[in-house]
Amino acid sequence: MSEQVFEKHSNLPHRQPVKTAHEPACRAARYRARVSDTADSILTHPSVARVRATLAEAGVQGAVVVLDGAARTAAQAAAYLGVDVAQIANSLVFTTRVSPDASPEPLLVLTSGGHRVDTAKVAADLGLAQVGRADADFVRERTGFAIGGVAPVGHLAPLTTLVDSALAAYEVIWAAAGHPHAVFPTTFAELVRISGGHVADVA
Repeated sequence: MSEQVFEKHSNLPHRQPVKTAHEPACRAARYRARVSDTADSILTHPSVARVRATLAEAGVQGAVVVLDGAARTAAQAAAYLGVDVAQIANSLVFTTRVSPDASPEPLLVLTSGGHRVDTAKVAADLGLAQVGRADADFVRERTGFAIGGVAPVGHLAPLTTLVDSALAAYEVIWAAAGHPHAVFPTTFAELVRISGGHVADVA
């Protein structure tokens, strides 16, 4: 019986689905709903929630912003925000050693996205034997964040922090908020205050 019915209907002319005037609006509504769901899931992500709570406790007024895409570099973040790359405060974690055979300790450098950290200069200024970039496991273990989303606050334990003096040139600075899609606006003075960092020339 089912085979006969299929054969009968398969001979009918194919009909194109009828589009209604409401379809574009429906598609837009579904897209907005997906975007909203994605933003909500990022804002409630444990790492972002930890940053938001820390910012609130510190009296920071700037709200966490969810970007349209992942910003794992300062250039990507600047492109999404439409700002100068130098306004992005990169949160870079380094390993430091007071002597060649000493255990590594973390150092957080909040540097302008407009230049690179001079590790030899930083080591000399701090009287360290070595300053090197930390790997992903070390970063997560010491900060609780993955590379690409390291925030200047909300770490698992306090970190020695340097704040790039070059960031003082900008009225508004943007920093990561615990996730590659999340950032927040701040000022130079506020960034120094909430991070407990020391202002330094790092480039």
